[in-house]
Amino acid sequence: MKINGTKKIVAISVFLMLIVVEIVLRCVWGFGTMPLYYADSHFEYAPCPNQAMKRLGNKIHYNRYSQRSDEPDSNKIVILGLGDSVLFGGVQTDQDSLATTMFSKIKGFQMLNIAVGSWGPDNIAAYLRTKGTFGAKAMFVYLSSHDAHDVMDFSPIVGKHQSYPDKQYPCAIAEVVCRYAWPRLMSHFKKELPDPDEQVLNQIDGIRKGHGVLNPGFNQLKQIADSVKIPLVFCLHAEQKESKIGNYNDQGLEIINWAKKNNVHLVEDIHVMDSSCYRDGIHINAEGQRRLFRIMKRTLIPMFN
Repeated sequence: MKINGTKKIVAISVFLMLIVVEIVLRCVWGFGTMPLYYADSHFEYAPCPNQAMKRLGNKIHYNRYSQRSDEPDSNKIVILGLGDSVLFGGVQTDQDSLATTMFSKIKGFQMLNIAVGSWGPDNIAAYLRTKGTFGAKAMFVYLSSHDAHDVMDFSPIVGKHQSYPDKQYPCAIAEVVCRYAWPRLMSHFKKELPDPDEQVLNQIDGIRKGHGVLNPGFNQLKQIADSVKIPLVFCLHAEQKESKIGNYNDQGLEIINWAKKNNVHLVEDIHVMDSSCYRDGIHINAEGQRRLFRIMKRTLIPMFN
């Protein structure tokens, strides 16, 4: 009887400890509430609409159009902030630290954050053709050299890759174990190739995706902007390797040449970003977001004065 009583105490203690761990993981770190995604036949995938959470200590919010912004405000000058994970910021960036959020605090203006990880110009154009331009007065596209040939292929990714989940784990502990701890443990015993973005990050002169003709989204974005008669601005983001050497690679030069040929306003951040602005080979941290905001401000505001 004494042994059974000891087992009971141990079981209760373990149960209570798991409850405490679950609460801490949820309330302090935000595990158990991942941003979810859905697949789309036009632009491949996007975050599910109307999500709000705190993740890794950072606020994450999506409006009903899957934009990391408040709802579009027709009483303000709306500008479309378009891009991929660099502009989106990831869960590592708080909503208030985004360049698009900072720009939206300028009186009379709102910049919508229409950006998703690994989106290219054709993804963006397909989204705008599907959802519209929200009465915008300008388009600001933040892109990188690797976008030159990163064409949609509609490979299954939602629910297949851990960065694009379509459902939550049953509890925060399960997420930490299954999504983080177990894969890292297994990597010590089984050599696996990194995901596609990690593979291209290892290349000498920066990320490279695809090959052949220029992404059709460049021309499509210009056509959309021309059709609604609003300015189109491209901002070419330097990957950290490009920033260090002070030059864009050949794919970046393709984008620059296209912009010149098509009379599209293009600005460069290669001499604005330095090592203090990156959290990895391409993504920018809070300081990088602040510098991007300053680029947006000095480029866009004069168009409306």
